[in-house]
Order: sequence, then structure tokens, then C-alpha cells
Amino acid sequence: MSEPEEDLQEERIDSSKKKKKKKRKKERRSGKKKKEKSELEEQVEEEQSECVLLHGIFKLGKKSHDVLLTRTRLTWTPIIPENPTGDACVLQPGVMLLQDVFAVKVKRRRSAAQQSGGAVLGVALFCCKRRGRRLEEDTLHLHNASAEHTHAWYNTLKELLAGFSVRPRYLKVFINPSSHKKEAVHIYREHVAPLFRMADVRTEITVTERKGHALSVMKECKLDEYDGIVCVGGDGSVAELCHALVLRAQLDADSPEKPVKPVLPLGIIPAGSTDVVSCSVHGVRDPVTAALHIVLGRRQQVDMCSFSSLGQLVRFGFSAMFGFGGRSLARAEKKRWMPSSRRREYALVKTLARLRPEDCQLSFLPAKKSDTDLFGHRGQEQDQEPESEGEESWMTNQGLYLSISIMSIPCLSPHTPRGLAPNTSLANGSAALIAVENTSRSEFIKHLKRYSSSSGQFSFSFVEAHTVSAVRIRPRSLFVCSEEESEEESDSKTTPIIQSEGVAFPWNIDGELVEINNEVLVRVHPRLITLYGEEVDEAESTVSCSCI
Repeated sequence: MSEPEEDLQEERIDSSKKKKKKKRKKERRSGKKKKEKSELEEQVEEEQSECVLLHGIFKLGKKSHDVLLTRTRLTWTPIIPENPTGDACVLQPGVMLLQDVFAVKVKRRRSAAQQSGGAVLGVALFCCKRRGRRLEEDTLHLHNASAEHTHAWYNTLKELLAGFSVRPRYLKVFINPSSHKKEAVHIYREHVAPLFRMADVRTEITVTERKGHALSVMKECKLDEYDGIVCVGGDGSVAELCHALVLRAQLDADSPEKPVKPVLPLGIIPAGSTDVVSCSVHGVRDPVTAALHIVLGRRQQVDMCSFSSLGQLVRFGFSAMFGFGGRSLARAEKKRWMPSSRRREYALVKTLARLRPEDCQLSFLPAKKSDTDLFGHRGQEQDQEPESEGEESWMTNQGLYLSISIMSIPCLSPHTPRGLAPNTSLANGSAALIAVENTSRSEFIKHLKRYSSSSGQFSFSFVEAHTVSAVRIRPRSLFVCSEEESEEESDSKTTPIIQSEGVAFPWNIDGELVEINNEVLVRVHPRLITLYGEEVDEAESTVSCSCI
């Protein structure tokens, strides 16, 4: 190439670079303008939301207050007579966020026999206040004898509350009368129904008569009439309804192969013995807290797992235990005549006395590190199903395991305040795999006891903990342990014998006993279901079982 041609080529390159620089500058300027514009719009919206809609004087208790109402909050400041010395008294105003208010009523003076009418006394706002992890009902009374003034405030407040579109207006309620101490109906009538009535939430109630009743109703009813589903019961009832919601969504979308996210959220009123799912989204086993989350429309997207065997779906759920957890539940189910706490302790002690490992092949697909951020929460753009996994991605171990647990939620409970899987969260797109290898009974008990304390349950050489997106468990052996075995024989480490064909292995899936005699594939489905509640780090603790 000649020198003039080379110079011409360099000039072209320089001009193209200059054009690219100018283009980048324009993009940066337009980006800044867009950013400034969006910030300005947000500022305008904030100013509009804080614009005073109503200004009036009400009595709170025995003192008059200057009350201001905006679109987001109610503030009140005591009216203090002017000091003769001229010193100004600065008082902090009281504040109530409208997002915490679930009902407003006109207060009237009525006689005992009077059903309607009566002199106007003012407005009552019903709200929730937080006490630790619990939500409690509270009332703010604004007294003013002017009917015109009171109704103006009442109508404006009602209009503002109606603007919270996520709050339910019509709910389908399922009550399991047989759960735990058979108190579900009483819990609903005494603690939940009054809050629903106060918040003007209509309900249609089904009291379940048998296992699978809620599932059959969910397959047939017209779900588009409701704003949400409510379950009053234990973990078994919750698991059945979650499974039913996903199956119904698949049916409506004509997608039998791929799980479909249900449109309706599920509210859980705890009425069981452990209420693991309720504790994970509320932090406490308290029906009032659960009901207030529902009426306020507070929602939390939650990961779920699908459990399948030989290509056939077994069920959808949040957690599963194989080995010790499955065998313990199987023993408890044989003693249904016992009270739940005694039955649980009996099964735990009996299973520990006859502790045996399972010989199985454990394979798992590690969750991608990019799927979660530093805080363990999955990004919005990654709500889709994980990409198809290649066989080379799976990690496989073969050996003896005392317990294998897969949990897509922390599984908080009063007995395990930090959860059975404290390193996972409700919606991080992955599950915790906890595999306990064969060890002595005393070491295994030490591991179990650590769950009721703050930490350290995984700091044993025989415990593996992994963050996974899929797990495959293929049992290869089964211990045959006769009921007549002596204690000495129970203590000894025997070699597992080959499983006889047709023997079913007990699985604990969300507190329900499921017997499966083949391999099980567990797959995590990010944010598959929406529950009323909010994510919590730790549950309210109580005295744990003292049997170990």
C-alpha cells in the first residue's frame, strides 16, 4: 500500500473513532437527561403524594390535635395554648402510614337496643402495629361531633384505602377441622373472621372432610371469582393447597409438562403442630399476624420444588426428608391415637434407638453462583426455569446416609428458630441440600441438638451442605430391623442388605408421609407460588423437645 493510501486509511479510522466518541457523548447526555427526568418525575410524584388532602381538628383522648391527611399518611400534632412568656413548644407529630390501615369506621353513640343511626362521634381507624415479629390490631380514635366533617374524612379515607389494589376483597377459605388439636374452626371464628369482616373482605368457606378434599374442590371451582385462597390448618393442609394451586394453573394453561405459576396468592392461618411454612413467611405461629398480612395484601414470592419418580410427578412442595426424617414420620403415623407432641417425641426416640443408614446414590446439580446476589436474593430477570442441565454438571456420591434433606425455604419453626435450612431464603431460586453421612448415634444427636441453638449444625465432618437447583436420590439398599431386636443389636453398625423388590421408602414431604420405591428427582422452580406474608430471618422460639 502506498503512503497516500495509508494516510487516507488512517484518516478514515480517525474519523470513525471521532464519530463513535460523539455518539457515546450523545448517549451519555441523553442518559443523564433521562435520569434527571425520572428523578424529577419521582420528586413530583412524591410531592403530590404528600400533598395535604384534608386538614382538621380532632380530639385524641382528651386533647385536641391538628390532623393532616395525605395520600400516604395521617399525622397529628397536639394543639398547645400559646405560652405567656412567648416560648415556643416544639412537639413531634404522631404518624400513621395508610399502608398499615385496613379499615375505617364512623363512630356513633347508640343505646343498647339501637341497631342503626345514632349521634356521630368521629372516625376510628383500624391498623396493625408491629411488636417483635408479631402484628397486632390497633385502633386510632379521632373524635369530632360534626357529622359533615366526619363523613368527609371517612369518605376520603375509604377512597384512599380502596386504592390499594393488592388487598383482597373476596377469598376462598379452606379449614381443616382435624389438624393438630382440632382447633382450626375455633381459631378462624375467634381470631380471623372478625378481622376479615372489619376489612370488608367477603369469604366462601369449605370445611374439608378428608385428605384430598381441598384438591378436588380446587380442580372444579371458578377461581377467577376470588382474589386469593386461604388455608386454615397445618403443614399438610398447606402442602395440599399449594400442590392444588400449581396443578390448577397447569390445567388452565394447558401445560401438563411445565409448572405454571398460579395467579392467586395463598394465605396461611397456622393451626397445626409445627407450621413450618407459616413460620417461614410470618416468623411466628400467630393467626392474627397471618390474617393481618392477608387483609393488608402483603405478598411474598416463594420457590417450590417438584418431586417426581420415573418421570411421573409425585407432588409439588417446599421440603423433603429421606432417611431419618422419613422413618421418624412413618413411626409417628402409626401412633395417630397419641397427642401430637407425645407422638412426635415417641417417634424421634424410637427412630434414634433403631438408627440405620440408607445405602443410596446421591446426585445434585449445584446452583449457579450468578443466580443469586450477595444477599442471597434472586434477580428479577432470572425468574425463569433453569436451563437444561447436562450430565457433566451433576455431582454424584455413593454411600451410607443417615439423613438427606432438600429444602427450598428456611423451614423456620419454634423448635428451630433459624430454620432447618438457615442458608437458604424464600425466593433465591435454589434449595439447600443437607446430607448426613453414617456416624455414631451420639454424634448424630449432637448434630440434631444444634438446630435449636444459634448455629453450628453443619460444623461436623459427616455433614455436607450444598446449594442446589436439582437433586436425584437413588436408594440401593434397605436395613431390615426387626421390632424384636435387642438394644445391643440396635447399637451395632451392621452392613445394609440389598433391598427386596417392591419395598417402599418413606419420605417426609412437607410433613406428609409419601412412600416411594424408586429413585426420586427433586427440581427447584424459582418463585413458583405467591404467599401472603413477608420474608423473615428468624422465627420466634419456644422451649424445644427435651427428649434428646
